[in-house]
Amino acid sequence: MKRAIIIGATSGIGRGMAERLIKEGWQVAITGRRIAALTEMQEKYSAERVIIAEMDVRKAEAADTLEQLLSTFGTPDLFLYSAGIGWQNRELVPDVELSMVATNCEGMVRIIDHIFNHAKQAHIDPKKPMQVAVITSVAGTKGLGSAPAYSATKKMQSTYVSALSQLARMEKVPVRFSDIRPGFVATEILNPDKKYPMVMTCEQAVNHIQRGLRRGKRIIIFDWRFKLLVLFWRLIPRPIWERVTFIKN
Repeated sequence: MKRAIIIGATSGIGRGMAERLIKEGWQVAITGRRIAALTEMQEKYSAERVIIAEMDVRKAEAADTLEQLLSTFGTPDLFLYSAGIGWQNRELVPDVELSMVATNCEGMVRIIDHIFNHAKQAHIDPKKPMQVAVITSVAGTKGLGSAPAYSATKKMQSTYVSALSQLARMEKVPVRFSDIRPGFVATEILNPDKKYPMVMTCEQAVNHIQRGLRRGKRIIIFDWRFKLLVLFWRLIPRPIWERVTFIKN
């Protein structure tokens, strides 16, 4: 039976991926801040198939929680980091910006570094490396004036994954990284009072992610519309981009 650990599985893509893997026969360990949501999923399936652990990635104890989980659950075939928050903040409210930095940057580094160092010591077959995937965003392609901290933290995540992918090769650590960059997905992170372009359902997002992970893709952007959008964004010179004012979402 294949095993997966999903960090941030109480809602959205993380929960969607957890339920999909469970239905496909995986044993899944899930974490999150809302223990009630984790317990609900465990009761929906079974305690044997679903292991739960309360975790706040912003706190130092999160690494200890992960270590305890690894000790009992074992080294997973797939490790998915799905914890994250995001808001627009044109007013630059400090608490809002810093909260995103704490969760998306500090929390991600704390957890991903721990699983990376675990992989160094674990007896993993080099021919079957552990797959470590991080959900970032297409928002990390360029700085977004309406969401400064969100776009910046997502860029940081993608850069960090790239650095660790290189480090894994340098130190021969049996880990294969995937950077998952969704666009607008109908989850709690979207403002219900706003309209977003090219929104896809969580189920559609999970389908794209699974397909990319099975193929071992290093970067997963979905769907083709966002691939074109990202390509277009990258072609815009910085001086022109910084004068763009029509991007609201």
